[in-house]
Amino acid sequence: MKSVAALTFLEARAMVLAKVGGMAVHPPSESVPIESAGGRVLAEDIAADRDSPAVARSARDGYAVRSSDVPGWLEVIGEVRAGRSFQGEVGPGQAVEIMTGASVPAGADAVVMVEHVAREDGRVRVDGHAEPLQFVNPRGCEAAAGEVVLRAGVRMDYTHVALLAAFGCREVCVYARPVAAIVATGDEIVEIGETPEACQVRNSNAYSLAAQVTRAGGVPRVLPIARDTLEHTRELIGQGLEADLLLLSGGVSAGKYDLVEPALESLGAEFYFDRVAIQPGQPLVFGRARGRFFFGLPGNPSSTMVTFEIFARAALELLGGQTETALYMPLARLTSDFHHRPGLTRFLPARLSGDGSEIAAVEWHGSGDVPALTRANAYLVADPDRPAYVRGDLIRVLMK
Repeated sequence: MKSVAALTFLEARAMVLAKVGGMAVHPPSESVPIESAGGRVLAEDIAADRDSPAVARSARDGYAVRSSDVPGWLEVIGEVRAGRSFQGEVGPGQAVEIMTGASVPAGADAVVMVEHVAREDGRVRVDGHAEPLQFVNPRGCEAAAGEVVLRAGVRMDYTHVALLAAFGCREVCVYARPVAAIVATGDEIVEIGETPEACQVRNSNAYSLAAQVTRAGGVPRVLPIARDTLEHTRELIGQGLEADLLLLSGGVSAGKYDLVEPALESLGAEFYFDRVAIQPGQPLVFGRARGRFFFGLPGNPSSTMVTFEIFARAALELLGGQTETALYMPLARLTSDFHHRPGLTRFLPARLSGDGSEIAAVEWHGSGDVPALTRANAYLVADPDRPAYVRGDLIRVLMK
């Protein structure tokens, strides 16, 4: 096949987002109980069923007062705690003891913190001034009844689940998890239950990809290993294209037995790119065949893991109904000098400090060094146009 020009890291990621994100078809949806909503992608807008808060609430423990009455002495005419209402009204020269979260009594327009008053013989002395609405959350300040508080397309975390519960959603409509078929390729690979020859390796890539797919909200489907014949590779690719996304590992370089691209081409595939200026992962194929997107990931374990995280994960999230997907790469300071050959964006195993402020490269022996990857908790990301960093320089970090 005719190779497409190599793209930069940013160009390739933009291509993935444009192609997959440009699809107008939403995945099917299903209803799940709120207990199962965490990590799922919302398939419906959620509106508030009432004002939030439903009444003006106190944000502090203290005394509900009329702001025009302080400073001065006030008569305490009662108390109100959370979950109760005060049956009465705060008049001139009066105050009501109030707890955090309680309804602000009628007539009061401010709350004075308990630490700022002196109380004796049923009265309180307030020495400072109070502004109207001081420590008061007005009715509906968080959300108004009928207001959309969650939009379809968000992957829900614990804060979203709390919001669902707050507005009485016992069940919620979510998108079905996308299925990702996983095919490792190569005669040198054996199943993990087998004892490999010295020249063979166990099929670790399929299972690391399965773990990454699950973490990204998908359902992994590990298919048999594709052997190094065009017929068998084509057969397994055909099976994989029945899933929502196909992930292939290996067989995408320029060697005699790298058969993934010829097999895909024989199935009418459209190729968007087949090479990216990154390390690890330069030979990387992205395209579409039979209405399904596919990635041909490099076969070395580090290459497979990194290219999934920076490209395929985004595609899977979008196929799962997310409206947005982001690649979080904060900055940290290097603990030692670092040099690399310019021209490629490099993702190298590293150890990020507990507070996230510093990062150190992990000693490794190339893309097949899985033990080194397990010692890392992040990747340092070296810019393609910057050959040297010195200790203390800021460098981008990709979280593992």
